[in-house]
Amino acid sequence: MKRHLAALLLAACAPLHAAEPSTPEQVRLTVDATRAKGPMTPIWAWFGYDEPNYTTAPNGKKLLSDIAALSPVPVYVRAHNLMTSGDGSYALKWGSTNMYSEDKDGKPVYDWTIIDGIFDTYIERGMKPLAQIGFMPEALSQRPQPYRHHWKPGTPYQEIMTGWATPPKDYAKWSELVYQWVKHSVARYGQKEVESWYWEVWNEPDGFYLIAPDTKREYFKMYDYAADAVKRALPTARIGGPHTAVAGRFMDDFLQHCLHETNYATGKTGTPLDFVAFHAKGAPKVVNGIVRMGMDAHFRHLDEGFALVEKYPELKNVPVIIGESDPEGCAACGMQTNPENAYRNGTLYASYTAASIAREYDLAARRGVNLIGAVNWSFEFEDQPWFAGFRDLATNGVNKPVLNVFRMLGKMRGERVAVTGDRAYDAAGIQAAGVRGARTDIDALAAKDAHSVAVLVWNYHDDDIIDAGSPVELSIAGIPARQVQMRHYRIDQDHSNSYAAWKRMGSPAHPTPAQVAELQKASELAELGPASTLQTTDGTATVRMQLPRQAVSLLLLTY
Repeated sequence: MKRHLAALLLAACAPLHAAEPSTPEQVRLTVDATRAKGPMTPIWAWFGYDEPNYTTAPNGKKLLSDIAALSPVPVYVRAHNLMTSGDGSYALKWGSTNMYSEDKDGKPVYDWTIIDGIFDTYIERGMKPLAQIGFMPEALSQRPQPYRHHWKPGTPYQEIMTGWATPPKDYAKWSELVYQWVKHSVARYGQKEVESWYWEVWNEPDGFYLIAPDTKREYFKMYDYAADAVKRALPTARIGGPHTAVAGRFMDDFLQHCLHETNYATGKTGTPLDFVAFHAKGAPKVVNGIVRMGMDAHFRHLDEGFALVEKYPELKNVPVIIGESDPEGCAACGMQTNPENAYRNGTLYASYTAASIAREYDLAARRGVNLIGAVNWSFEFEDQPWFAGFRDLATNGVNKPVLNVFRMLGKMRGERVAVTGDRAYDAAGIQAAGVRGARTDIDALAAKDAHSVAVLVWNYHDDDIIDAGSPVELSIAGIPARQVQMRHYRIDQDHSNSYAAWKRMGSPAHPTPAQVAELQKASELAELGPASTLQTTDGTATVRMQLPRQAVSLLLLTY
C-alpha cells in the first residue's frame, strides 16, 4: 500500500505527461452570430472560500482586486465562518469573526469589527457578498466543546465537525443575532446596497455541516427563523438556500417545506425563498499514474439540481445559484495528500473550467431554470508552499493559469450565439460518458454585442496529458463589417501560465524577488501574437490556429 501511494505521489508531482506525436485531422468550428441563444449572463462572476480571514490578508486583497478588475459586473463572494467565534486568525477550513458572545449574565454582546473589515474589503472593490448566515457562535452552540477544529490535509475530514456545527440552543437569540447583523449592514452600507446582496443559511446541511438528531427538520427551523429575521430587518432583502452538498431528497424536502409547509418561526404556510442554491462537484482520480477528471459526475449533479427546481412550477423564474461548482470537493486538500488533485496548477484546470462553465448555460436551458451564478470555490491559501496543488486561483500572490479563464470570460459581452463543430460534445454527451479515450472536446462559447464577437475556444480531455493538439479552423459568420480587428489571447504552456514559468526556473521553493517578478509577468493574460486585421467574405471571418490539448483561446473581433 505504501509503495502504491508513493507511486501516486510521484505521478502527481511529475512534469506534465506528453502524448505520442500524432497528425490529427483539422477540426472545424462555426459561429453564427445571427443565431442568439440567450444572454451572456455572467454566471462565472461568483467566487467562494472556507477561510474568511484570508480576505483581509495582503495576498487576499490583491487577488480580490484582480478578480474585481476582470469582471464587467459586480462579483459576488461567498465565504464560510462569517459568524464563527474566535480571534480572527486563519487556518485551513477555518475562520472567525466573533460577532456574537454573551456577558456573564447571558446577555448578547455584538461585535461587528471583523465582519465589517471583510465586507468593507468587498465593497471597496465593487464586489457584493453572498452573505452566509453561519456558523454557530460558541455561546449559542448546543455542544460548545470542543469548538475549534485543527484539521490538516490527510486527516479524516470528519474531524472538522466540532461545536461550530450545531443548531442554536436558543432560537430567539439566534433570530435576534441575524436581525441585528442585517440591521447593522443596512446602517453601514445603505439599504440600496444591501438589497443587492444575497443572504443564505448555512452550508451543506444535508448530513455533513450540521450535527443534530434530526438534521433535516432542524435545518428547516434554522432557515425559517433566519429568513424571518432577515425580512424583519430589511423586507426587500433576498434570502435562499439550501446549499446542499448534493441535489437529493434533502433539497427536495426543503423546497416542499418552503413552498407548502408550516413555517417554524411564523406559524404561517410557506417560507421566503428568493433563490435556490445547491452544490455540484466532479470526481477526479488517478488512473495508471495520470489524473483523470470526472466532468461527467459534475454535470450529472448539476442536472439533478436543475431537475429538482424544474419539478416545482412555482420556481419557474426563481434565480438559481450553484453555490459551489468545482472539479471536486476539497479546496484545502493539496496534491501531496490527494494525488488526484494534481490538475490544479496547470492548464487542465483552465480547460476544465472553460468547458464546464460553457455547458452550464446549456444544462440550465434544457431544464428551463433561471441560472444566475455558479460559484467557483477557490481563492488563495496563506503560508503554503509554492504551487502546492491546493484548489486556488493564486499561490503566494501569483495568479495561476485558471484565473486567466475568468479574464477571458470577462471580455465576453451581450448575447450567446450558436456554435457548431465536428469535435464538440454537448452537455448530455459529456454527462453520459465524460471526455475519455479517443474523444477530445474541441468546442467554443461565443457571444456578440453591437460591435464585437468574442469566441472562447478550448481543447479539453479528462486525462492530464499535453500534446500538440489539433489544427482548428474557426469560421465566424454574421459579421456586419468588411473587416475586423482581432486580438487572440491564449492559455497554454507558453502563455498566461505562471506554473510553467516556475517549472522552467527549476521549481524554486523560495523564488528570489526577480523570479517573483518574472512569475507575476507570466501570470498575466497574454496574447498569442500582435493584433491583426481580418477581411470578411460575405460577413464571415476565418481564423486558423493550432490548439494544444488543454489549451484555451479567446478570439476578440471588433468592428
